[in-house]
Amino acid sequence: MSTLLPPPRRRTRTVALILGIPFLAGLALLTLTPSRVEEKMPNLLDAVLRGIHRLGWESLDFTKLEILANVLVFIPVGILAFVLLPRRAWPVSLLIGPGISLTIELAQRFALPHRAATVNDVLANSTGAILGVLVAVLCTLLFAPRVSRVSPTLEAS
Repeated sequence: MSTLLPPPRRRTRTVALILGIPFLAGLALLTLTPSRVEEKMPNLLDAVLRGIHRLGWESLDFTKLEILANVLVFIPVGILAFVLLPRRAWPVSLLIGPGISLTIELAQRFALPHRAATVNDVLANSTGAILGVLVAVLCTLLFAPRVSRVSPTLEAS
C-alpha cells in the first residue's frame, strides 16, 4: 500500500503544520473552555439557521446543526493526521480523531462541569475525522506524484 500512498512532500507537511497548529489551538479553545458556543454567540447560530432555512433546508434544527458542525470541524483533524503520520502507519490516522474527541469529551465531563459531554459528540467528531482521512487518502491516490521504483537495466552490447 505504501506504493499506492506515497509520502507527502516536505512542503505539504510544513503547510499542514503551519495551518494545523492554529487550527488545533482553536479547536481546544472551542471545546475546552467553560462556556459553550451557543452561550458566547447565540445570535450567530440563529443567523446561520435562518440563512440555511432561507436556502430551503427547513428541516435543519439546532440539534442537527450541532451534529453537522461537529462532523465538519473534525474533517481537518483526519486530514492532518494522515498527512503528518508516516505512510507506513497511516491506518493509525483513523484512530487519532476519535482519540482526540474522546479526550475532549472526558475533559468536559470531569473538568468542565458547565459543558455537556455526550457520546453523540464523540460519534459525530469521529465521523468527521474518519471522513477527513478518507478525503486525504482519495486525494493522495488521485493527485500525488508517483515515484517510480523501476531499476535501470543495462543493455548488453
